[in-house]
Amino acid sequence: MPPKKSAIAAAASKTGKKKKWSKGKVKDKAQNAVYLDKVLYERVIKEVPTFKMITPSVLIDRLKINGSLARLAIRHFEREGQIKPVIHHNGQLVYTRNSD
Repeated sequence: MPPKKSAIAAAASKTGKKKKWSKGKVKDKAQNAVYLDKVLYERVIKEVPTFKMITPSVLIDRLKINGSLARLAIRHFEREGQIKPVIHHNGQLVYTRNSD
């Protein structure tokens, strides 16, 4: 004869607790600058042409600026002739310093 429903429910309640999964590590949201103030502008003008590899992600990491500012700075330096393109593939721009 099959066990009664109450016996099944009692057995399931003892051993059937759900496993508690860890929530994982939470990454802090980056507080990158969305506009260039005078101090940050001077820092960008001074430092970026000396970088060996210049990409938007490098500028974001090192200078703590957002992506649109990084792309704008790269276009500015390219127009000025201070950096030269290595690869321009789809969305990834790779430049290097001018060795003039």
